[in-house]
Amino acid sequence: MQLRRADVLRGARELIDAEGLDGLTMRKLGAHLTVQAGALYWHFPSKQALLDAIADDLVAAVADAPPAGPWDQRIVTMAHRLRRALLGMRDGARLVAETSTTEPNSLLAGRTGMQILIDAGMKPDKAAWTMLALSHYIIGHTIEEQSPRGAAITADPDRRFDFGLGLMIDGIRRYL
Repeated sequence: MQLRRADVLRGARELIDAEGLDGLTMRKLGAHLTVQAGALYWHFPSKQALLDAIADDLVAAVADAPPAGPWDQRIVTMAHRLRRALLGMRDGARLVAETSTTEPNSLLAGRTGMQILIDAGMKPDKAAWTMLALSHYIIGHTIEEQSPRGAAITADPDRRFDFGLGLMIDGIRRYL
């Protein structure tokens, strides 16, 4: 059977889910897929390129425009989508934080959020900075949530996330 790009991505996600982000090596992935590690480089020139592709695949659902409605509800919808996506894979938030944001889905998600803010009256450069700040909050919160020390925090992570997100939305509302 010929190894396909999708097989490599699926296998890498399985390995990360089983062993964590630090447990992923090209050699282990090759063994997991029962191929020589060199065969993986046909699809991805480096481990970093593979990680970038996994991260982009992970955030694919975030790139879809949220349902029509007020700008703040649309941004909250996108924020929850991103958090769910990051939580959908072990070390998902750390993976996204450590990869490039130049992949198609990552760029589209950022542009979608920016356009929502621009339509609400924000200047394009400020909309970009705002989306960056929001993504930093979401990724940072989720890294903590996925870390072993995050389990020691007794407050409900959903409530903590919504509280912090609400503070950010209130700040954007005041800015607008």
